[in-house]
Amino acid sequence: MQLIIGNKNYSSWSMRPWVLMKALDISFEERLLRFDFNPDSAFYRALATVTPTRKVPVLVDDGFAVWDTLAIVEYLADRFPEKEVWPRDLRQRARARSLCAEMHSGFGQLRGLCMMNIDAELATVGQRLVATEPGLAQDLARIADMWIDAIAQSGGPYLFGDFGAADAFFAPVVMRVTRYGLPMPDDLRHYIERVQAHPAVHAWITDAVAEKDFLDFEEPYRDVSGPVPVLKR
Repeated sequence: MQLIIGNKNYSSWSMRPWVLMKALDISFEERLLRFDFNPDSAFYRALATVTPTRKVPVLVDDGFAVWDTLAIVEYLADRFPEKEVWPRDLRQRARARSLCAEMHSGFGQLRGLCMMNIDAELATVGQRLVATEPGLAQDLARIADMWIDAIAQSGGPYLFGDFGAADAFFAPVVMRVTRYGLPMPDDLRHYIERVQAHPAVHAWITDAVAEKDFLDFEEPYRDVSGPVPVLKR
């Protein structure tokens, strides 16, 4: 199998299936396409050969392409039932799917205001955004409630016990929370630390920091007024 992804520093969508497959020891070949959103870019031309959406990530299994993160996760669950992509328990499995679907379609303020940028320390920006954007605070409160409830029901250490699809889906949120210094309840500190320390997530972070491929259109906070973010370059 081949997983086609975008820049690891920025691509939250690509991070989800990559981290999940690594965590569950599902073998795949990585193919990274450098982001370039010009209409006739090599990025779009390469994707056009495998998916009509021309978006990452794409999973290609023996020539068969699956795109969209939810579809990829469900394909992996069907393809490798022994890997326990989802919880065994019926209701816990339904709840995990609900959380992933909500992440997939919601939290527009968090997505739009706090673009994933693993190689940056943007706490100053995060403080300003939380103070001025009530929708962002609402997104964060809902995510905190989801995480606290899931861990309370499962007993942890991850959202539904062992690391699975839900944790992979929220790994990019953990990146945003830590890089932008976004407020989260103290009860979730250990979960956030565990996600970052998981070998699969840690491997993605290491690769992202090593990229050193900084794209202007993915760096919206370079020109804002106020303190300049401190970058780990």
